[in-house]
Amino acid sequence: MFPRPLLLLSLLVAPFAMTTASSAPATSKLESLVVGGGCFWCTEAAYEILPGVKSVVSGYAGGHVANPTYEQICNKNTGHAEVIRIDYDPAVVSLEKLLGYFWHVHNPTQAGGQGNDHGPQYRSIIMYSSPAQKAAAEQSRAKAAKEFRDPITTEIVALEKFWEAEPGHQDYFRRNPTAGYCAYIIAPKVKKLEQQIAAEKK
Repeated sequence: MFPRPLLLLSLLVAPFAMTTASSAPATSKLESLVVGGGCFWCTEAAYEILPGVKSVVSGYAGGHVANPTYEQICNKNTGHAEVIRIDYDPAVVSLEKLLGYFWHVHNPTQAGGQGNDHGPQYRSIIMYSSPAQKAAAEQSRAKAAKEFRDPITTEIVALEKFWEAEPGHQDYFRRNPTAGYCAYIIAPKVKKLEQQIAAEKK
């Protein structure tokens, strides 16, 4: 039996505790999407600035060699593409938004590479992990095709395995903003995308 003062205190605190617990927001479960559009340094930097994206990891996928290295990828013998895994909060940014953004972060009509980067490892690709992602990717590609004069070359294939790239390739633009490739290729692209994102918020 509580002493009277403690009993009154417990009666006052209990409703507050219940209200606080019930009003706490539920934590959203993150989802992932794997795409490739040229050098993964570029696509990684582009998606890191998109609201709702929690992390971006550079890697390799779509090939036939287990645990490939960057050197093997550059030799163009493994079949892999340089890709990124985007971990995002679907409560903040939708899959459709991520896919729509994809058509702006690279040139999906270029075959055999991206810009001055040539080779199958730089191909445009979306790798789905569920029927819903496949359907969304195909729908997004069909919509984007109406906006481009040239045919879109982007592949849409099932993701079998994502291999994380070496540590030196992770957050490359953030860690090397003044490096030649970053300063002349990535920085202008990121700035343009930042302006696009800002304009969409207005």
